[in-house]
Amino acid sequence: MKNASTKKSTPAPFNLDAVNDSTAFIRRLRPDHRISEPVYRQLQRQIIQMIQKGELGDGDSLPSERTLAEALNLSRTTVRRCYDELRSQDYISTHGRAGVMVKAPPRINPEIGRLKGFSEEMRELGLEPSTQLIERKIVPDRTIASFFNRPSNTRFLKLVRLRLADGLPMTREVAWYDLTVAPALAKWDVEGSVYNYLQEQCCLTLSDAEQSMEAAMSNEEEMRVFGFTEPTPCLLLKRKTYATTGQMVEYAEGTFRGDSYTYRITLRSGRPVS
Repeated sequence: MKNASTKKSTPAPFNLDAVNDSTAFIRRLRPDHRISEPVYRQLQRQIIQMIQKGELGDGDSLPSERTLAEALNLSRTTVRRCYDELRSQDYISTHGRAGVMVKAPPRINPEIGRLKGFSEEMRELGLEPSTQLIERKIVPDRTIASFFNRPSNTRFLKLVRLRLADGLPMTREVAWYDLTVAPALAKWDVEGSVYNYLQEQCCLTLSDAEQSMEAAMSNEEEMRVFGFTEPTPCLLLKRKTYATTGQMVEYAEGTFRGDSYTYRITLRSGRPVS
């Protein structure tokens, strides 16, 4: 971040090279001693919120433990514990004389318009995708069956996966697949692209998908996997995928972290715009 600008006749109360407005920064961090939350947790929460909202960017520097402790009239032990927690969550790093640096998650902006899986989308953006399988089971589900317009005892493959890009958790996805349409999916080892498996092993040709997008707050499980300390705005994507036969094959809900995921849409006009 850029240096704080101050009048020559009014010296800054401390040397904070990292903030545009040092007074505002310290005011945001000043703890509330009337509440039961530990002071180091309050500092940690405020700094994480600034990172998640884009107010602190990747590579921005933060004040040293001593400087911040003096500015807030706190012990260095309190500030050190805050910084240790932020380091353990990979929000900051220390680089010798360069001081404490922010490690904000990269903001990616995939384009909407073509049916593709998460892995393909990340590779197109120059990121390395990976997956952590949280849950895999074959079950009937009355509510999901109604989405597929199937009998209530229809069996579905349910997958809960954490999808990562360059090791950073990006989305927690819950997906359901109709085993009546694609029975071979029951043997899928959840390796590679499910869309490739549907086409190559299940002999299904996918045609299109309906996808909606809405704002949502992260729940407890999403907070845990994303490393959030409190409910945070996210993007909730819901997708229904169809085969060329007209049958619905997939229903998926993916919660994408709002601090690093922006969808990009190209709008084209069929005639000149005046």
